[in-house]
Amino acid sequence: MFVNNDANQRLCESLVSTSYVRQADEASKRQTKLFSQLVSNRKLPTDGWNEQVIESFLLELSQLDSNNFLDNCGVGEREGRVYSKLVQRRNFGLHHGIGRSGDVSAEQPKAIGSSIIAKLANILVADAMKISGLQSIDSTTTLLLPLCTGMSLCSVFNALRAHQREEQNAKEVERQNTIVWTRLDQKTCIKSILASGYDVCVVDPILEKDELVTNLQALEKELSAEENENTKKIACVVSSTSCFAPRASDDVEAIAKLCQKYNVAHVINNAYGVQSRKLCGRIEAAMRKGRVDCVVQSLDKNFLVPVGGAIVCASKGNGYLVDKVRKLYPGRASISSTLDVLITLLEMGKTGYERLLDERETNYEKLKMALERTASKYGERVLETPNNPISLGVTLTSSRNDLVTKFGSMLFTRRVSGARTVPMQETKKIGNVELRGFGASFSTYPTAYFTAAAAIGMREKEIESFELQLEK
Repeated sequence: MFVNNDANQRLCESLVSTSYVRQADEASKRQTKLFSQLVSNRKLPTDGWNEQVIESFLLELSQLDSNNFLDNCGVGEREGRVYSKLVQRRNFGLHHGIGRSGDVSAEQPKAIGSSIIAKLANILVADAMKISGLQSIDSTTTLLLPLCTGMSLCSVFNALRAHQREEQNAKEVERQNTIVWTRLDQKTCIKSILASGYDVCVVDPILEKDELVTNLQALEKELSAEENENTKKIACVVSSTSCFAPRASDDVEAIAKLCQKYNVAHVINNAYGVQSRKLCGRIEAAMRKGRVDCVVQSLDKNFLVPVGGAIVCASKGNGYLVDKVRKLYPGRASISSTLDVLITLLEMGKTGYERLLDERETNYEKLKMALERTASKYGERVLETPNNPISLGVTLTSSRNDLVTKFGSMLFTRRVSGARTVPMQETKKIGNVELRGFGASFSTYPTAYFTAAAAIGMREKEIESFELQLEK
């Protein structure tokens, strides 16, 4: 900063009143102190920064990238050249991306500003996840990827195969071509398994009252068949936390203990679970008491940023798979999702983030009460799913699938987005895997239903509006 320098301050005092220059200098120093505290504390600021301070911070860092040097002479094929001034402003002049071809988190000599931003974003995301309850992780075992959750899962599975090739002989790795998937009817996870070249072994949940819970007995049966190392075929188990009701979060602690017992890798799909302290608490217990090799979660669903980023993490001292993902990433990475989450977390601060977590929990209870009021008027009910702290389901007793689908269409035309209707016993084939009762995560769920989620960032007026639209 120009004034925040003794020589420059004296020059300014030769032009305008000394008292005014010194007052401006104090203000400038307060801003500089914020920057210094961020880098030294390596945590979310307690109170969020305003837009002007964030923009100043980013513009100052962008001047450290070679494409913004006043006297830079670029003669390479990639020199951060951007045609559009609008694109340049949108990216704060940060054009080089992050990482290098050998490591997505490596420093770039030509882009020190971008490299600092990438490191800070990683640190702040890890700190936010600790606030949510994942105390066992740290910034060295947390990695931001400019990929959606599904592609990040692909990266994890490919990294697992690469790791196993280093640890075992080629025949053993070739035989370990199956991933055990605790069924959850969202296409992302199963498609990421298939796209990574693995076969899928589906373990269906079991129905307890309204709720679909992990079938631990069936899972152990699959794993126990692996005790003979000469016939071992399972590469890992994939469990899930965040999901649509009536599917409950998997019992990740029990699964982690089974994976530890049978020496099988365990990957948790925590897509939108960071926003739930309850789900993060379960993952933390799994990390402490059993085997968890990697956890994958979405940036946009948890931190209120545009789609396009994900986080892979592991507990301290167990970051081998995160490190392998980091080193297998081909080429440089876009800085866009990294920049988005850094700006967002700086603006939120610790206080703002904790407030959002609290509001989400309150909104879950308010949404549940609103759905109970409406459902009771029409002879329907809210499904009892105590192990799902985000999503709620409401019965639709009509057995006609066309009417269930029409109900969903009517909600959408009334500008209700995100509600999901599930007819009874539809079948869908994904790759070579056929899933009966698709949408319900269970082949014979006894009723059609619709779901709604109390997600982070939801406003109370959206709950009120939703209740009114359901009444029409």
